[in-house]
Amino acid sequence: MVGRPAVTVYLVGAGPGDPGLLTRRGAALLARADVVLHDRLVSPAVLDLVPPSALVIDVGKDSDTPAGGADSQEEIARLLVEHGRASAVVVRLKGGDPFLFGRGGEEVEALARAGLAWEVVPGVTSAFGVPAAAGIPVTQRGVAAAVTVVTGRVGEPDGTSAHDWEALARVGGTLVILMGMTNRAAIAAALVQGGLAPDTAVAVIARGTTASQRTARTTLAGLAGVDLGPPAVIVVGPVAALGPHDAGAGDGDAGAEGPLVGRTVVVTRSGERARSLVDALARAGATPLELPLTRQVDPADGGTALRAAAAAVQDNAWVVLTSVTAVERFMGALRDARDLGSVRVAAVGPATADALRRAGVEADLVPAEHSARGLIAAFPDAERVGALQVLFPAADLAPGTIPEGLVQLGWDVHRVEAYRTVPCAAPEPALLDRVASADAITFTAPSSVQAFLALRTTAGRPVTPTHVVCIGATTAAAARAAGLVGVREARDASAQGIVDELVDALGPGPDHGP
Repeated sequence: MVGRPAVTVYLVGAGPGDPGLLTRRGAALLARADVVLHDRLVSPAVLDLVPPSALVIDVGKDSDTPAGGADSQEEIARLLVEHGRASAVVVRLKGGDPFLFGRGGEEVEALARAGLAWEVVPGVTSAFGVPAAAGIPVTQRGVAAAVTVVTGRVGEPDGTSAHDWEALARVGGTLVILMGMTNRAAIAAALVQGGLAPDTAVAVIARGTTASQRTARTTLAGLAGVDLGPPAVIVVGPVAALGPHDAGAGDGDAGAEGPLVGRTVVVTRSGERARSLVDALARAGATPLELPLTRQVDPADGGTALRAAAAAVQDNAWVVLTSVTAVERFMGALRDARDLGSVRVAAVGPATADALRRAGVEADLVPAEHSARGLIAAFPDAERVGALQVLFPAADLAPGTIPEGLVQLGWDVHRVEAYRTVPCAAPEPALLDRVASADAITFTAPSSVQAFLALRTTAGRPVTPTHVVCIGATTAAAARAAGLVGVREARDASAQGIVDELVDALGPGPDHGP
């Protein structure tokens, strides 16, 4: 008896924006994906869950055009079939839920015609998740007993002929419009013509569930004048008047306290690599804005040299690790922590030490000054120890400060490439606009500074906040050399060190109050 074909293609809903709203099933599939085809607005933090070895393809379409990039849909289907036949786990990562205006139905039809097995992993739809994040219930007893979800960009160029707007106006309850910002004036006029009062309550929530979420309250008569930019969800009906109306409420900082309240700080990393800094900024009251500039991929040799160095690790007296990624790559090349034997391990700072601890290793040396300079100052002299070799697994772009300093102490340093740092895809213009108006930007490595410099050149306009805070003297020097002004070095090579320096540089924000 012939069994059913194994599933190779998974349509996964990424949720409305916040990476925390991705389902556990979706995260598990991304972690073992061979190929990922993702939409334009999928959070970079979600893409950080993808293995470095996976092929990641941006198949984003322009959601602001009337047709929504329909011409490219056939190409997406072709890629799904091609990779579904060649790979074990292909993830089609779609914003929101795959089957709500995500054209997921068309994609599974193409897979079925090709004889490929597929699975859908539902996601939190922006139609309900975004209003909820702004404190707006789409249904409420005595106010709205039904909700209708429509798109504002299907049909004719002005978006008004795809639906019977008069019928929608008569339905009552709540009307949620997705992808409707381009045609908002025509939509409002059609709804009023259909019988809704011009003073009907409307809420527009842009970039919902993210750190840059913004909510505008208006009416149908005033909708045309609201320009928060896409992506945005438009809620029409009595419930749009519900929820918090005070400044900041429903925008991720309601009730926030701390010395950085009212400040927006750009974090040039994303996902788990940014988590400690994002959390520390949030505790201080700031609004973190993630701008991923670089990502980590396999070494040029596929990791051959790293695996060889790990196999011979006991030829060394010390292993020196200077990043969480270096820990993960190096420990992943060992069978387990027992392979270290009597080899001692140094970590440049607490984040690296914590990563080692999670891998079952307690660092033998964590310098009081969490920097390359501090590590060299705390490191033993080779002659005094009576040993010579140090293994230094690091990024391809890691500066030579540590190996050069250890050589001065008499050590023979074996540097091996543990991973490469490459630039991320250029961010959306709307995100660049938010970066330009932010209060400060943070850098944790010279490679991020260089990627940001290239981004500014590509953007063709200044996008640098007034204040720049860097971890380490090397990163700060790179920022100054790139022409950035207002550069300060964090007091400590940690998330809290960056926050402390920002508090000193910025002081209480405009929303901090008396």
